[in-house]
Formats: sequence, structure tokens, C-alpha cells
Amino acid sequence: MAHLKTAEPPSRPAASEGGAHPWLTLLAVSLGVIMVMLDGTVVGIANPVIGKEMGASLADLQWVTSGYLLALAVFLITAGKFGDLFGHKRVFLIGVAGFAVTSLAIGFTSSVGALIAFRVLQGLFGALLQPAALALLRNAFPGERLNAAMGAWGAIIGLSSAAGPIVGGLLVENVSWQSVFFINVPVGIVALGIGLWIIKESKAQTLSRVDWPGVVLLSGAMFSLVWSIIKAPEWGWGDTKTLGFLAVFAVLTAAFIFWQGKASQPLVPLSLFKNASVSIGTVLMMMVAFAMFGAMFFLGFFFQGVHGLSPLDAGLRMLPMSAGMIVASPLAGMLIGKLGPRITITSGLLITAVAMFLMSRLGVDASFVDSAIPFVLLAFGMSPVFVGATEIIVGNAPLELSGVAGGMQQSAMQVGGALGTAILGAVMAAEVAEQLPGHLGPAAQALPPGALPGLEAAATFGMTPPMPGVPEQVTQMITTAVNSSFMDGMHLAFQLSTGIAILTAVLALFVKAGRKTEGAPVHMG
Repeated sequence: MAHLKTAEPPSRPAASEGGAHPWLTLLAVSLGVIMVMLDGTVVGIANPVIGKEMGASLADLQWVTSGYLLALAVFLITAGKFGDLFGHKRVFLIGVAGFAVTSLAIGFTSSVGALIAFRVLQGLFGALLQPAALALLRNAFPGERLNAAMGAWGAIIGLSSAAGPIVGGLLVENVSWQSVFFINVPVGIVALGIGLWIIKESKAQTLSRVDWPGVVLLSGAMFSLVWSIIKAPEWGWGDTKTLGFLAVFAVLTAAFIFWQGKASQPLVPLSLFKNASVSIGTVLMMMVAFAMFGAMFFLGFFFQGVHGLSPLDAGLRMLPMSAGMIVASPLAGMLIGKLGPRITITSGLLITAVAMFLMSRLGVDASFVDSAIPFVLLAFGMSPVFVGATEIIVGNAPLELSGVAGGMQQSAMQVGGALGTAILGAVMAAEVAEQLPGHLGPAAQALPPGALPGLEAAATFGMTPPMPGVPEQVTQMITTAVNSSFMDGMHLAFQLSTGIAILTAVLALFVKAGRKTEGAPVHMG
């Protein structure tokens, strides 16, 4: 006799553990992400002091940043899947607790090696909390209300970005470099307290195991890609080591895609990409991060190197952009709800292109107003893009894959930013090397033998190295040449970013609203 099989219920989020207010959920997850945002902006300010106090080399300081970035980028999608499997609340709270504890450990460490190791751990915990935060918002804000939540989310991130350089500068100058990490501890404690009390748990009940072969293949592919990007400026883009890691990335990516088509419970179901808007949204996020973070990387050197400003003053000069995001992000959420993502994102990218073009026209002696105008435009251009692209990716993904979608969004941003910094950095360095001899003119005759390569390297950061024995008048000529060649390189980087923003605006014409903006309810179980 044939055996009857009981039909399994369709996949849906698990039942919640109790009532919760959506906006308090937003507050809880925002506090967790604020730690990550503050950490990302203050570490760059603390690095020079860390190098001086700990006797760290430039390579050590690069690893303080690169080790964190590598761990974060490699683990984001896997971390999102863990949230889908084991519960986004659980994964988020583990991420918050781990990030706070590793921050505390960094503040008490006395060796560069331990500092780098804890930064890697910090990146892993940061990867846990970021996709989970987006998935929790998706669960807390059903229907069209998610647009407003994403707008508020963007405003909070803008506030964190605005506060980061200022808080970091104040702490480094008046307390210690360790204090920029210690500040994460009380923020983490508050986030944990509110999260335990407020956040509702959700996960996909039909998913029962981790796709470990997929985790290994994806982690290896992401490591190979990010590692090649980080090391390419040192090795050279045509070097066999760079090309070798890129080849490994290609092979592992192909193997990962093949395996995802065979696995019964894949890490990243390929069906997710059948929705064109998810794919386009991911590419949008990567290209925008490429243009923005790649070009904006040079502004710190422009203000501190060419202008000679302190870290705090440099942070204040960039305040119009970060503060503008506080206003622009909620407005972007409202506009996406009224006009849809296609018009809003495309308009934002065109405004971004105008802002990038204006920054390509900044002069050596640019005033606060000169830089504030394109910064404010950039805030009102980028906010609709980041809010909209996040909405497209997370909103168009099935609810049970919201963690994976959040991990994809964060990975696209991290990889795009790393690519932009590396590639535009290489373009800028080449432009500086080409233009510097012409700007030096007769002053080149006064350079010590073999000093030009070192001067070119310093000029890439807008700095003039000490030159003992060179007359003061000649030193001033060299400084002027360094500043001029740096500006040439920075202008070229912003011009390329302008072109990328325009091309991305064309791509944005093909996006569609997420399910929730179309009024589809999001069931909470």
C-alpha cells in the first residue's frame, strides 16, 4: 500500500517571541550599526598615533585596516545566511556583543600583532550584525512602511558618519587612541539591553542546515578577490601574484555557482537572481560604492596634507556632507514611497555626478564654502541611491532570504569601495608620477639623488617629505609642485567617478520597486 506523506507547510518566518514596537527595533539595530560606522571613521584618524606609540610600520597600519576589511567582506553573506537559519535577533546580538568585547580587547592590547588579530575578529563580528540588522528591519516594517524606516536608517548612518571624524579627533587629541575603541563598549551594552527587550526573533523554519561547501567556496572566492584588491597597489595590477589571486577568485566563483545549483539548501539560492532588480540593485550598490568611497578616500589627504588641517578640522570640513545625509536620507525614503525607486535613484545619481564634477574643479586653496556646496549635493545625491538600492535588494528578496540579501548588499558595498580605493588610487598615483616632474621644473635640479620616487610616493598622499640641505625657497617650490600634482590626480579620480555615476544612472532606469512598496504584506508569523 502506498504510504501517504504529510504535506509540509510553506516557508515562512518563525513565530515571534512577543510584541515589539518597530521604531524601537530600528533604534536597537541602529545602535549596533553605529558602532561599526564610528569604528570605520575613527580608526583612520587614530592610525598615525597608533603607529607612533606602538612603533608600527606603514604595513602594520595597513593591516589594522585591511585585516578588518578582509574579515568583514569575506564573511558578510555567510553571516546573513546564519541569521536566516538560526534567527536574526540571535545573530545580531552575538555580533554586537562580540564587537564590543573585541573593541575592549583592542584598547588593552600592547602589541601590533594582537591589535591586528583583534581587528580581524572585530570584522567577523561586524559581519554578523550588519546583514541581521537589515533583515530585522525588513521583518519589523511590513508594506510600504519600510521606505520610511530605510530613510531613518540612512539618517542615523549619516549622523554616525558626521560624528565619527569629530568624535575621533576629540578623543585622539584629548584622551588617547584607545578611547576610540572603548567608546564602542557602552554603545554595545545599550544596544544589547534594548535588543534583548525589544527585538522579535524570526528565521526561516524550513531551513535546517548550513551549506558548508558553499561557505568554503564563497569565503575562498571573496578572500581571493579582496586580497588581490588590497595588494594590487603594492604588487602591481599586472603582477603574476595579483593575476593569480584573481584567477583563483574566478575558479572558486564558478565552482560556487555550480555547487549552488546542486545543493539542496544552498547558501545563496540562484533563484534569488531571477529577479532582475536584485541583480541590478547589487551592481548599483557596488558601482556607487566604487565611485564614492574610491574618490572620497583622497579627501582626507587633501584636507590634512595639502591644507595642513588637524584631524578634527578635517572632520569639520566634511561635516556638510555627513550632516546633509541626516536630512536627505528620510527625504529619500519618502520620495521612493511616492515616486518609486527608478526615478528617485536615477535623479540621485545625476545629482551625484554634478557633485563629483564640482569636486573635480576644487582648487588648492578651496574654502569651506567651495567644498561645502558639492558635499551637500553629494549627500542629497547619494542618499536616494543607498536607501533605494538597499530597498531594492532586501525588498525584492523572499522574506526567508532577507539575511542573505542583506549580506549581499553589504558585500557589494565593501567590495565596491575596496575596488574604488585600489583602482582610483592606482590611477591617481600614475597621474601624480606623470605630472610631478613638470610641476617641479627647475626645482627638480635641487633634489638629492634618487629622491624623486620617494617624493612621488609622498605626493600621492598630498605630503612633502623632509629634505635636509635643500634651501627654504626651493622647498617651498617643491611643496607647491607636490600640491599641484596631487590636485591633478584627485581631479582625475573625481572625473572618473563622475562618469561612473552617469553610467550607473542609466542602469538605474531598469530597477523595480520591492514587493513591500507595492503593498504586499510581510507576515510576521
